[in-house]
Amino acid sequence: MKAEVFLPEDYRPAEDEPFMNERQLEYFRRKLLTWKNELLDESRSTVAVLQGDTRNIPDVADRASEATDRALELRTRDRQRKLIAKIDSALRRIDEGEYGYCEETGEPISLKRLDARPIATLSLEAQERHERREKVHRDD
Repeated sequence: MKAEVFLPEDYRPAEDEPFMNERQLEYFRRKLLTWKNELLDESRSTVAVLQGDTRNIPDVADRASEATDRALELRTRDRQRKLIAKIDSALRRIDEGEYGYCEETGEPISLKRLDARPIATLSLEAQERHERREKVHRDD
């Protein structure tokens, strides 16, 4: 088992240190795990609310509004479920030593981009190219 990496509370990855060193990897691992745990907590609370909220609403408009709210909540949870899968994939890339590198070019993804979107798999330039190609094909 690997020794735990010391990470100061105020640590932020910096461009002047070696890319994806142990401290940076630990920083992103903790960031991803915190995000995942927050999503799982929200999901558990939603399930509890939906299971406990089976009241009979006599007004048709209120019932429709409640059904719409439930559907919206379930769509949100489905998006979060997909996000958790992406977080798990990022954690796996950390373990495999592939985290932080663009899947398309193999170049490092900027630390600013990873800090803003820790599940990123493409560099900003590769993501822009991907979105342009997607837009072109969508317009057909």
